[in-house]
Amino acid sequence: MTAMVPFRAALGFAAIVLAPSLTMEARAQDASPWQRDGHSAVRLLAGSRSGAVLLGGIAIQLQPGWKTYWRTPGDSGVPPRFDFSKSDNIEAVTVLWPAPLKFDDGAGGHSMGYHDGIVLPLRIVAKNADKPVTLRADINYAVCEKICIPVQANAELPFTSVASTEDSALFAALDTVPKPANIGDPNPLTIRDVKREGKSTVLVDVVSPDARDVSLFVEGPTPDWGLPVPNLVEHGPPGVKRFAFELDGVPPGTSPDGAALKLTLVGGEHSYEFNINLE
Repeated sequence: MTAMVPFRAALGFAAIVLAPSLTMEARAQDASPWQRDGHSAVRLLAGSRSGAVLLGGIAIQLQPGWKTYWRTPGDSGVPPRFDFSKSDNIEAVTVLWPAPLKFDDGAGGHSMGYHDGIVLPLRIVAKNADKPVTLRADINYAVCEKICIPVQANAELPFTSVASTEDSALFAALDTVPKPANIGDPNPLTIRDVKREGKSTVLVDVVSPDARDVSLFVEGPTPDWGLPVPNLVEHGPPGVKRFAFELDGVPPGTSPDGAALKLTLVGGEHSYEFNINLE
């Protein structure tokens, strides 16, 4: 938890100590009713009301065997979409994405997302910290087993609690969001080097403290980039896990040289996010 303090502070959040006398009535005020379909349920969560920067969340429950997708779904899948424009007294909402899992998509590729359940933290900036805040969300996502089914829901929730009963769930979700990092940082899991091999291949060398499974995901500077999921090279250099991906899925007429890429590295309890410019 100590390592998370700078990350939370950078996002504008502070931990809240909950009063033991909170009732179930207060709990009901801190979450909207579940919106259910045949294979999932979704609702909004409200954190404690303190200042102009608020912590909220979108909670999704999934039936066993079903999954939903990360912001970049991979070789197949549908990314979730959220519209908060109908909210009251809200300047901006930023969705913070917990580290995803990698799934076989059944067609020889991989998709990225979540199973069982997930809470997506929301960083909410109020227009006026002294006035009421109500979050309204149009929520669109897909749930998939062997086929994908679109889900649409509408939810709203006022932020009223001085000490929300959802704070612990929200901060636990926030702890699973990849931390910002730089190439070569002395973290337990880190990227040592990124380099080009020829015109179309990118190599990423990862240092891991043990033989744990490590996943690497790459995103382009805009949503129309469709870069593939990096693959682990079987015979990489000693002391590192080498990943490789091809510069496929680059928008027509766009040069990848100098492009701003986002690399998400996930291994065990650790996950980090790196922003690089492709040389």
